[in-house]
Amino acid sequence: MKLIKNNIELNGSGAVTLCPEEPEDMWHAYNLIRPGDLLRASAIRRVTTTQDTGSTTSSRVHLTLEIRVKNLDFDPQSSQLHVSGQIVNETPHTKIGQFHTLDLELNRNFTLVKEVGASGEGVGWDSIAIEMLKDAVDESGRRRAEAVAVVMQEGIAHICFIGQYQTILKQKVEMSVPRKRHGGGDHDKGMSKFYQVTLDTLLRQLEFSTSITSASKNEPVQPILLASPGFVALGFQKYIQSVASTTTPALKRLLPSIVVVHSASGYLNSLSEVLQSPAVKTILADTKYARETKLMDEFLEQLRKETNKATYGPREVESAVEQGAVGRGGGVLIISNRLFRSQEVAERKRWVALVDRVRDVEGGDVRILSSDHESGKRLDGLGGIAALLTFPIVEEDFESDEEDDTETQGMDVAYNRPSVSTI
Repeated sequence: MKLIKNNIELNGSGAVTLCPEEPEDMWHAYNLIRPGDLLRASAIRRVTTTQDTGSTTSSRVHLTLEIRVKNLDFDPQSSQLHVSGQIVNETPHTKIGQFHTLDLELNRNFTLVKEVGASGEGVGWDSIAIEMLKDAVDESGRRRAEAVAVVMQEGIAHICFIGQYQTILKQKVEMSVPRKRHGGGDHDKGMSKFYQVTLDTLLRQLEFSTSITSASKNEPVQPILLASPGFVALGFQKYIQSVASTTTPALKRLLPSIVVVHSASGYLNSLSEVLQSPAVKTILADTKYARETKLMDEFLEQLRKETNKATYGPREVESAVEQGAVGRGGGVLIISNRLFRSQEVAERKRWVALVDRVRDVEGGDVRILSSDHESGKRLDGLGGIAALLTFPIVEEDFESDEEDDTETQGMDVAYNRPSVSTI
């Protein structure tokens, strides 16, 4: 994401103009834009004109519209972001208050305005929004897949891109493969055709002509993980090797980056198992995904040991912060970015204040995990917030929201915590 203009004021109000350059930039825009913000971008609107004779003509006009954001619709597979709201600037073709949907596009500027009212309404550019903006425009690590995974079985292949902030299913290949019969060759022919279609699809997604044939020989190719039950993935690797030695020599540059691992099935629910395998962990050791996964593994290990140095859930974590247990000396607040997408201003302020306290007052570490990665999904299963503590604490039995119901008769109701999964 390119930062075109920055006009953020000291009180947190202000505007930034950004230009998304890569598909993952749309994910950053989705996290930056919130209901209540002002968004200005180019748009195409259909205008109907009535002639003096009573006939009507319809035309499409290019406009620059500014809307008060109401809803966002983000499609991670196609990296398309649609933002709808009410128009706040009048033009010859639109009136204030009309609804319009802005479709943000690559290489087209948009301006985002966040406001803080005199009475404190609106969150403006708070510390979390500023941090997200810095991540979005960070040029040190260009947005490309940190790894590509092909999770497959006979006749089915799922091609996924594992980026810094999200895991995206890019393409699904599905075709019929004849069963293996004694003395028949239909199965082998079917598998060969399946491998060819999967390879063609994979190369299209990798933009093969650019990343393999034209790229610098010194530029590393991202790891390609082939996973399947049985020997399907191994057979696909051998097929790629045979194609590279005969018809497509440029594929040889891809071969060293291929890693074959086992999975329980060829479906997406096996991807988390693939990413947890020791071989894959070693390959992705220096990536953002691996650091987040390692952090969640460490947290769940502390939880299993029952050392009282790990806690999860909104009220439990807030209580631990109040006791000073998430501070210097190893305290880590782990929070999902999903919580900062809340449409409730008070809810967002709650989590921003907690992050600021841990980071600026207590001196602890804060890790914001992407809910579009496997580690973030595991955290969401625990309520979206957890903490590693500097010293053991005895957790309180938090009462449920139905505590005041007359049926409880003053009895404490234990807080119902979700079950912990290590997968």
